[in-house]
Amino acid sequence: MPRRLRGAAYQAFYRLPHSMRRRIVRFIVPKYLVGAVCIVRDAEAADPGRLLLLRQPPGRGWGLPAGLLKKAEQPAVGAARELREESGVDIDPADLTPAVPNAIVHTKGWVDTVFLATVPASTNPLVVDGGEVLEADWFPLDDLPPLTPSTAYLLGIYGIGPHAAQQTP
Repeated sequence: MPRRLRGAAYQAFYRLPHSMRRRIVRFIVPKYLVGAVCIVRDAEAADPGRLLLLRQPPGRGWGLPAGLLKKAEQPAVGAARELREESGVDIDPADLTPAVPNAIVHTKGWVDTVFLATVPASTNPLVVDGGEVLEADWFPLDDLPPLTPSTAYLLGIYGIGPHAAQQTP
């Protein structure tokens, strides 16, 4: 856009009432859903380790404990809440470690904040409700079950799973 035209557009925009400017910005600016994801490893497993995965309806692949954040909820708090709700594993949000990179932008309009946790599987029995989650289990990192596409993508960024060599942060 030529400089003069852009300047005139900004002048016209700033003459609008504040409430109208805010509506225009909210309409134009991309919107994302923000979620929290936990990559949970078994503290007692021998190398290469085990990963907690969930099978959710419709059951076409396994995924990670994850969900959308509630309004004004801190990401670590949301990650711990989702982990507890979906698997029965109760962890203090302070014990979650932000993954690097911590935020993953998906192509379908959502952003995941990713956290790492290590818990002993023997003292954390897996409990699922049968509605939101059909099944939860620990899987060896070198023998993962079929994953949902978004889980395979996300794990690949962290060097885990079938897409590990293909992803870059």
